[in-house]
Amino acid sequence: MSLLDIRVPAVLLRIDRNPFHHGTLGAVRSLGRAGVEVHVVADSAGSPVRSSRFVCQMHPPPAPGASPGEIAGTLRRVAARIARPAVLIPMDDASAVAVGRLGDELAPSYLLPQQPGALSERVADKAELAAVCAGADIPHPVTLIPESPAQAATFAWQLGLPVVAKWSRPWLVPAGTGLRSTVVVHSAQEARELFLRAEEAGSRLLLQAFLPPGPDRDWFFHGYADRSGAVRGGGTGRKQRAWPRGAGLTAVGRWTPNPQVQALAERLTASLGYRGILDLDFRRCGSTGRYHLLDFNPRPGAQFRLFADSAGLDVVRALHLDLTHRPLPDGSPRPGRVFVVENYAPLSALRPALGGRELAWHAPDDPGPGRAMWGLWGRHVLRKVWERLGGTGPAPRTAEVRVVRQAGESHPNGPVEPAELTKVTELSDDEKASSC
Repeated sequence: MSLLDIRVPAVLLRIDRNPFHHGTLGAVRSLGRAGVEVHVVADSAGSPVRSSRFVCQMHPPPAPGASPGEIAGTLRRVAARIARPAVLIPMDDASAVAVGRLGDELAPSYLLPQQPGALSERVADKAELAAVCAGADIPHPVTLIPESPAQAATFAWQLGLPVVAKWSRPWLVPAGTGLRSTVVVHSAQEARELFLRAEEAGSRLLLQAFLPPGPDRDWFFHGYADRSGAVRGGGTGRKQRAWPRGAGLTAVGRWTPNPQVQALAERLTASLGYRGILDLDFRRCGSTGRYHLLDFNPRPGAQFRLFADSAGLDVVRALHLDLTHRPLPDGSPRPGRVFVVENYAPLSALRPALGGRELAWHAPDDPGPGRAMWGLWGRHVLRKVWERLGGTGPAPRTAEVRVVRQAGESHPNGPVEPAELTKVTELSDDEKASSC
């Protein structure tokens, strides 16, 4: 018998166009294995997620840049088809911000954590997060917000080059601009030129002190803050490999207890009165040893399945249990457990893991997405090799592809989807360079 109330379906919402988002597949499998009917509102063109046997139905998503009213309309149409209340889980920042604004309008069709509607938007906004950390006494890289191109150049010198430049609301950056939500700036002129593109980016530019990467410096915390404020279903993890290397998503992560990071996360959650799923990124300063909060994502992180405990509880199951008023089981942590994203770390996927391991794509009980991912990834790699060898025109026997993403980050080696033609790939909000 399932611990979860299988009479209540789940709806996963992802506005970001990213066929390689393994976090969505993780949520589909976690809930589907427990017997929950899972609906996915996301782009299905070429997505390996649609191959999962645990997907009940795929629904067309809102367009990138859709207004809150358009997003509400999409969710109302899905609710009408399901015809009973469902747990709604935003899977990217754009979705989390929109759902936070629309909470009252979406009830009673959807079950959501009860918290101030603006809180998700506040913590996802990089400029607001700096103020949040200051108020809660949470270490955060020194952050300055220029008001002019000249001031941007001055602040870059003041912070000490290189510096990290961020757009405060990355989900507003339009696709196809070549702008990244986070970039390391190496000169005052670069900072000046970025500032001049603020109107195009749709939000303020901020500059942050650069904390160099290094061994054991990148950490993350996943959790679910329940109705009482207790944080359940997660833990602290260490990023062992990243993609892109040194400044990207977690390609290999290990469940590693870290009382300092845990305490910082729980203190921040309590001070905000936050309710729901959260994913926090930290970097340890090499000179002071302090852990600085880099990002607060008000949604599941892509590697949340790393923290499935001995009772099978993770943040997605914790949310469903809590919102359906069911008790959360008291499982034991499983430190040493490893999570590997095969297409970014294929050799790590072959190595034994004494503490147990979960792969992002391959699963014996759900082989379809893994097969679909490798076919899609192979076409992407072949295209990239062709381009680097100086080939002109489309790569032989492959589709040129594009990824349209709400976060608007670009990277020359970003993942792609075989849906539409001839666009540069862009990183999703789970693939951004660390602010460090």
